[in-house]
Amino acid sequence: MGSQDQLTHFDAAGNAIMVDVTEKPVTQRTAVASGKIRVSPAVMEAVLAGTVKKGDVLGVARVAGIMAAKQTSSLIPMCHILLLTKCSVDFETHPEENTITAHCTVRTTGQTGVEMEALTGVSVALLTIYDMCKAIDKRMEIGEIHLESKSGGKSGDFVR
Repeated sequence: MGSQDQLTHFDAAGNAIMVDVTEKPVTQRTAVASGKIRVSPAVMEAVLAGTVKKGDVLGVARVAGIMAAKQTSSLIPMCHILLLTKCSVDFETHPEENTITAHCTVRTTGQTGVEMEALTGVSVALLTIYDMCKAIDKRMEIGEIHLESKSGGKSGDFVR
């Protein structure tokens, strides 16, 4: 592990802390995260046809992901409250694999990054798909949630 990989969410006594970003420069920061949900053929068909009884699955999941990204600091204890300047959630459907991939892009201009916001947005978008489709089939699997890329800040750019 390099020096930039040190754990910074603990003080000298080992107590969990929020990192002090007061002295960090304000930069434009962007993060993109993605994840997948594996569904049954019946769920995929209902999502694509728009026949899920709870409504527009991907539309509701998009809004849920955006709302979640905006609430990340309320869910993850050491996250800073951030003013997000962009948040989008997009989906790719793969009927041949019975999977739906979610991508969440988050941007801010500030002193700390938005990786957790992007990861939270993707996670909640996928959970919303599960919630809306569980009456059809409860065997859906959520996985492969990861950071695709990030830019800005002291640690620079990252591309998976």
